Amino acid sequence: MSSQSYDVIVIGGGAVGENAADRTAQGGLRTVVVENDLVGGECSYWACMPSKALLRSGAALAAAKRVPGAAEAVTGTVDVRAALKQRDSIASHWKDDGQAKWLESAGIDLVRGHARLTGTKEVTVTAVDGTVTVLTATHAIVVSTGSASLLPDIPGVQDVEPWTSRDATSAQEIPRRLAVIGGGVVAAEMAAAYASLGSTVTVIARSPLLGGQEPFAGELVTAALRRSGVTVLVGRSTTEAHRAADGTVVLTLDDDSTVSAEKVLVATGRIPRTHDLGLEMVGLEPGDWLSVDDTMLVQGDSPVLAGDWLYATGDVNHRALLTHQGKYQARAAGDAIVTRAAGSPIDTAPWGAHVATADHAAVPQVTFTDPEVASVGLTAASAVKAGHRIRILDYDLANLGGASVLAVGYVGKARAIVDLDREVLLGVTFVGQDVAELLHSATVAIVGEVPINRLWHAVPSYPTLSEVWLRLLEAYGRPGFTDNDTDTKDENEDENE
Repeated sequence: MSSQSYDVIVIGGGAVGENAADRTAQGGLRTVVVENDLVGGECSYWACMPSKALLRSGAALAAAKRVPGAAEAVTGTVDVRAALKQRDSIASHWKDDGQAKWLESAGIDLVRGHARLTGTKEVTVTAVDGTVTVLTATHAIVVSTGSASLLPDIPGVQDVEPWTSRDATSAQEIPRRLAVIGGGVVAAEMAAAYASLGSTVTVIARSPLLGGQEPFAGELVTAALRRSGVTVLVGRSTTEAHRAADGTVVLTLDDDSTVSAEKVLVATGRIPRTHDLGLEMVGLEPGDWLSVDDTMLVQGDSPVLAGDWLYATGDVNHRALLTHQGKYQARAAGDAIVTRAAGSPIDTAPWGAHVATADHAAVPQVTFTDPEVASVGLTAASAVKAGHRIRILDYDLANLGGASVLAVGYVGKARAIVDLDREVLLGVTFVGQDVAELLHSATVAIVGEVPINRLWHAVPSYPTLSEVWLRLLEAYGRPGFTDNDTDTKDENEDENE
């Protein structure tokens, strides 16, 4: 057994942990990252990057087919071998040499092995060969262990060896038939990807797809999946799974119908990777999400947590299960650790230097289906639930000059939610081809609380999809020329019932 001391210990070397370590190292604190798998984490090898690589070939081909001239040049389907080769390259062939080299270049140490909290500011790491190293932190420990796929309690599902998102994004063969259990982002994206790669796909969802988004987002994505040949069964649940004599997986649904497939992807949610982290040593329950304040300090009643030393960033705190949001949290936490170590005041005011204020109502997210779904902030339903007096602005993206150039038969919709009392945006959703790049403008408007009357002076270029901003403003009316103070709360409630 060996022991080492650092200023900061980061448990988890994914994108979030890397960002936390980078901020503390840049702040002059000696930092170590502990990783039991690949440095770079879920996003680099099994989530964000490889999943988008799987989706890209099909989306590019579909986009070409919507442009006369290009459409006539398209003579085949997606080259599966080439698409998988590109995915493998994007995932660095599941080797983390480059990421480990980056840690070294940033002056951050790396210890490989499984980490457990074993005391105040203490972590014990067990390597694959059984070697044990005890690490102690002078200032802080940051937990960035992420989340894992949740396997539902469906009789027989474990016996059929279901895919999780990790399996779906790293598969080397495309199944002839794929069943997807779930209706969230992973389910929708992988259904789209595998359909484009030649699988016959069936999606089984208890609720409408993309349920946390504006209702029209799930409706447009569902319609597009069906047009691409995917069978989408909404309002159905899987009650049992078994493997037939020929090796086929058979799923029984709650209406006694069955779905057969070579592979089954379970995409029904996430659980925190905290079950073997030693949380009991700090008075917390193993397997639970870690509750944090806006500086990412872990909250709890145990006296062991006194002293502002334990932080949790990324999925593990359950605030916003998105890589970019976790990295944002990590930057806030890292800077807070450096500031506290120096004995300087912490800026905990909303939008301050050491807090993750955006987690509460300004979270951007893109679902990379075809059409894409790009959203930030509150939906109409969540805005009404929060007590805001709002107005809903909708616009058909097909009416834009930029859309007509982009694709024949463009299908898409935009919605903006306006706070009538402050005349600022609370939320924006775009659905359509290539709308992801519109999202940051909406994010800036919401985070900056840009008044509607100032947005009129942000002139969109023509002909682009950005012209939607002008059309939304026209739907609202220019302040001083129309009566915008109409309370539409009741109207909103009716619309979202």
